[in-house]
Amino acid sequence: MAGSAELPVRGADCTASRLRPLTSPSDTKSLIETAVTRFLAEVPALAPLKLVAGLELRGRGDVQLYRVELPGPKVTKGIAEDAKVRLSIQRPQFNDLAAKGHIRDWREAFEHGGAEATGIEQVLRLIVNVVEKQEERARTRKARH
Repeated sequence: MAGSAELPVRGADCTASRLRPLTSPSDTKSLIETAVTRFLAEVPALAPLKLVAGLELRGRGDVQLYRVELPGPKVTKGIAEDAKVRLSIQRPQFNDLAAKGHIRDWREAFEHGGAEATGIEQVLRLIVNVVEKQEERARTRKARH
């Protein structure tokens, strides 16, 4: 009897440990805010840009939609009907990029298909051009040192 009493406890511990890595909506919002803030810190020329973006985080059979408004960022959960740009990325990859990604990492994610952006072509081109110029400036600064 004592052995059977231990099984539910172990099962409950296993379930609790599996649930811990899952994030709450507020954690996701703060992670998105962190990602935007870190990205804008590396590309300050985009900071004054007024833009509404839709973010689609794809997980295992689950898609979470967020509306991200700049400047800010102001993050809300839901469909961004007024979005000029829509970003779609796998949730685990977004978590890595948000926590420790740099401009180069984001660019590689878009180039290799891990992330994709759709929307108004002029806005997308503007963002790409500003990011490329920032990368060029960063390379030039490193070369001088």
